[in-house]
Amino acid sequence: MAAQRARDNSAPSDELDDLEGFAVAVVREDGKWRCTALTTAALDSLEAAETELREMRSSGAVFGLIDVDDEFFVILRPAPSGTRLLLSDATMALDYDIAADVLEALNVETPDIDPDELDTVEPWEEGDLGLLADLGLPEPVLGVILAETELYPDEQLNMIAQRLGFATELSAVLDAAPR
Repeated sequence: MAAQRARDNSAPSDELDDLEGFAVAVVREDGKWRCTALTTAALDSLEAAETELREMRSSGAVFGLIDVDDEFFVILRPAPSGTRLLLSDATMALDYDIAADVLEALNVETPDIDPDELDTVEPWEEGDLGLLADLGLPEPVLGVILAETELYPDEQLNMIAQRLGFATELSAVLDAAPR
């Protein structure tokens, strides 16, 4: 398992800045897909990611894809009735604030797992598997992608992008991002 960040509020701010991954807004408007990078704050803060997505102001579908440290991903889709959420691995709530925030928003308790046994526990998703169904990704297909636990989160997100038809747009944003 890649390096993890402990949930310690006394951690130095530069340690919090060490999160790797990406956060991308995906918009479907007038039958076309558009992807835009979100700020690095979206990697650690569900609230920041939601705010950035809500500010996009689109008449079409808007959702976010967040890959944190190549450990897990979050898909979020703000709506007037509340944000729909999916966390690819609920066990990551033990080590990452954003994963814990997603579980809290879903009213799901943080898993009671001994941190020393975390590597032996099979990951499981929490949230709304149907959040992209109206865009062409049925719940059972998303479930199959999530079951591919030997894949890295960015590979799973790429499968989602390919299935929905915005893989080229996602790749362009990721290729332009600083490394």
